[in-house]
Amino acid sequence: MSDLKQLAWAAGLSIDWVDADGNDQRVPDDVLRKVLAALGLEAGSDEQIRRSLQKLEESVGQAQLPPLMTVDLGMPLDLGDHFAPDTPYSLSLEDQTQPLTGTLDARARLPGIETPGYHQLSLDGQRITVAVAPEACPSVEDVAGPGAWGLTVQLYGLRRPGDGGVGDTEALEDFARNAAQHGASAIGISPVHAMFPGYPNQYSPYSPSSRLFFNVLHSSPGSILGERRLRQAIDACGLADELQRLEALELVDWPAVTHARMRLLRALFEDFSAGEDPLQQDFESFRAAGGEALENHCRFEALHAVLLDDDGSPQGWASWPEQYRDPASPAVQRFAEENADEISFHAFAQWLMARGLERAQVAAKSAGMGIGLIADLAVGADSGGSQAWSRQAELLSSLSVGAPPDILNRQGQSWGISAFSPWGLKQNGFRAFIEMLRANLAHAGGMRIDHVMGLMRLWVTPEGVGPDQGAYLNYPFDDMLRLLTLEAWRHKAVILGEDLGTVPEGLSEKLAARGILGMRVLLFERDDEARFVPPREWPDDALATTATHDIPSIAGWWQANDIDWRIRVGQVDESKRKGQMEERERERHGLVRALREDTGSPAGDEMQEQEVVDGATSFIGHTPAPLVLLPLEDALGLVDQPNLPGTIDSHPNWRRRYAGDSATLLDAQTPARRLERLAQARRQSLRSRQ
Repeated sequence: MSDLKQLAWAAGLSIDWVDADGNDQRVPDDVLRKVLAALGLEAGSDEQIRRSLQKLEESVGQAQLPPLMTVDLGMPLDLGDHFAPDTPYSLSLEDQTQPLTGTLDARARLPGIETPGYHQLSLDGQRITVAVAPEACPSVEDVAGPGAWGLTVQLYGLRRPGDGGVGDTEALEDFARNAAQHGASAIGISPVHAMFPGYPNQYSPYSPSSRLFFNVLHSSPGSILGERRLRQAIDACGLADELQRLEALELVDWPAVTHARMRLLRALFEDFSAGEDPLQQDFESFRAAGGEALENHCRFEALHAVLLDDDGSPQGWASWPEQYRDPASPAVQRFAEENADEISFHAFAQWLMARGLERAQVAAKSAGMGIGLIADLAVGADSGGSQAWSRQAELLSSLSVGAPPDILNRQGQSWGISAFSPWGLKQNGFRAFIEMLRANLAHAGGMRIDHVMGLMRLWVTPEGVGPDQGAYLNYPFDDMLRLLTLEAWRHKAVILGEDLGTVPEGLSEKLAARGILGMRVLLFERDDEARFVPPREWPDDALATTATHDIPSIAGWWQANDIDWRIRVGQVDESKRKGQMEERERERHGLVRALREDTGSPAGDEMQEQEVVDGATSFIGHTPAPLVLLPLEDALGLVDQPNLPGTIDSHPNWRRRYAGDSATLLDAQTPARRLERLAQARRQSLRSRQ
């Protein structure tokens, strides 16, 4: 092995990998050098490689006992790298006051612990946390019973009277009750991560400022503070006409919504802070529980609004004056003291959003849902945002996460977000990972992990190069999987993993063993001959759905709306339309054939569009999937998809709103019929497997 490849291997990079077509690939040397440099390991010359190798070796040689180690329930923990056999220890279990004592065995192992949790281990003057994971996450059947189904919804798209132009937590409450009336067990929602009030044109929920906190634009202040106080604030700000205008729009006007909503929140905060309010104690309790993480986020928000570039625009934290780049610096502390009210305002906005999500989950569970809300966890965060600023030692801000070329995106993808640092996580006891899991499970009965392959490896690219010029960076997968399982167990939550794309060998099996459901999409479950996999052959360890937010709805696919859009935005040349339309026609015939076989109907005339949507709904319901999630777009029979990957403003990504009040949206004839078909198909699937 060459010195360059040895350095890459030592740094956790995969030199060889298998692409989505099953072909062996090797990262070119020039790409390895760029990625290594972005990791702080210069590799431009033999001397630089030698010094970087020495740097890594010295780091390993000086490694101390990590602050946290993970282990499976009942399994011994190997401590031989740090301690001798027979070393005495004291173990304080999380739920017990009396510590356990003993000695490590002849192989320097701690005996197996039979209680899941975060336990404190002391030996030889050192103290670490031992995270003991249960065997698996809670199953859908344990939480919601057999044959569970639900809906997925883009939160921003929900409507209710008085929402001011964007879906909020009150609309989500209403929708949850409506869905429960039709028999749904779960609602998967789009990410609600904190965004950038200073960047109102950056509104993709998958490019957040922080995955620890919430997008306050989705809060419903009236549901927490009361409608009378909300109305007074609207009148005081003179926002009534503007909010009505925004509410009537077909698409979310994010800049205008941001401006109006932030003005309203500030007015509400001033009123809330002016006198004695019975909710003050709850707010203070929320703020105290948020601790350092919440304080840092609020400080970031305040700093981001005033540390502007030469053009007067907000900028990423790496471009701030140096004294503000460290959250623990004296300059940041002075700023917080001098701007205490501004810091409190941002905490107030987070409080409203958190309490609103809490209400929505209570509404869902009270209405009879077994799972309730399923949160959506984005794969990374903006490198210039709050999470990257507050957790610099645990995130990689100089590399962008994406995906190599695959069957869905032949040019590869660069998502413009940063991810965790593998060694940073270990050195800090996986603090940033654990707090992120807890934040996203706090008000939900489940969590979908976007690009779940990121627990094992992530495709990373340096700044200024294309997404095909990257490499896979490997993560402490077993540790992260144990921590995920432990947090799911503590929150009694189901875990779903979006495993579409290039899936590394062994990932699916490990996820299944932990009770983490994969994901199967109807439009992808076919071969090159347009033969769709019949429902009975679908796996029983993955959720089933018709579509995702990144692909066309069934009606849109049937109409080839996605082909039209890709040509319109320049992703596909007009000259290729005929060939793609011919291929789509072949696929349509294949889907119709599969739908007729599913129902036992004889082959005959072509099906109409809405018949196909009905058939697709029943089709996924007949699978043995523990959970079936139907996108609201397909429940309503809509043509347009929420997002067209590879576009920013040439397609109305993350802006479409649903027509109708969320409280009664599913009661119309078409969605009500479709949901009854889905419920019936789930019952049939259960009977066929008994």
